[in-house]
Amino acid sequence: MGLLTFFLDLVVFVGIFGILALSLNLEFGFTGLANFGKVAFFLLGAYTYALLSQIGIPFYLCLGLGALVSALFGLLISLPALRLRTDYLAIVILAFGEILRYVVRAENIGGWRGMVHIPPVFTWTGSLLTYRLENVGLVFVCLLVFFAIAQLLANSPYGRVIRAIREDEVAAEALGKNRAKYKAQILMLGSAMAGVAGGLYAQYQECVTPGMFIPMVTFTVWIMVIVGGPANNWGVLLGAALVMLFDRGANIAKDYLTLPVDPHNLQYILFGVLIILVLFYRPGGLLKESQVKTKASEIARYARDTDNNKRS
Repeated sequence: MGLLTFFLDLVVFVGIFGILALSLNLEFGFTGLANFGKVAFFLLGAYTYALLSQIGIPFYLCLGLGALVSALFGLLISLPALRLRTDYLAIVILAFGEILRYVVRAENIGGWRGMVHIPPVFTWTGSLLTYRLENVGLVFVCLLVFFAIAQLLANSPYGRVIRAIREDEVAAEALGKNRAKYKAQILMLGSAMAGVAGGLYAQYQECVTPGMFIPMVTFTVWIMVIVGGPANNWGVLLGAALVMLFDRGANIAKDYLTLPVDPHNLQYILFGVLIILVLFYRPGGLLKESQVKTKASEIARYARDTDNNKRS
């Protein structure tokens, strides 16, 4: 039973961080936006959910309002930041995340050092296995919805535009595409997804504190995207599963193995080894960038293949 509940706990975290990885993939993988403050929108969703749940608002409204608050902050931070170069944009959003975390802690929202206790969504039946299965269902319904949205965007004319902006902003703007508008829209969508992930994380943990939202959370999501493969939604889910396996596995390994290092340090060692191996042998990630699957792209590929066959 212990290993089964651990496995279900791992699956829940894979689902939550899979949503975060999909959101970063839309921003970085498809649009080229270096969001190094992803944890800020994760925090906003978690605290919005936590505070609203305290006054008896239904959990689906808490999740939705958490997504809305995160999206609004994503829009606000994008307005001045999108005028900056990619590297400066990354620094601005990273600073925003750290400022937000310290504000939450300084204001002591919810109690001691910003801790907020959250009533669980599912009524406790006395069975940890049942509780974990219920959370797996909830998290993966949300994950499937966001995965479908990400796939639809990636394989649409909109997806072609954001990839064009990623490759060459000047050329895209010369063709009449407003790069600032598209970037702001993607940041809003990615932030909303992170907000929902934060709400799911908060209700599963049943409490939130500022210490849960350190910059390492952002870098962990970046590892998922880089390892799995930027601009490939299946790839980032694979990356999320691998990274969470190392992350949660190192915690449980201490109960069965005598480790020469602290489990937290072991996680960082494993992450480092994983990144090095991927960058050496699969620099584009475990799964390469997915092709655009629209009618126009299929016609173009068919014409190219036909032309190659005639020449051969």
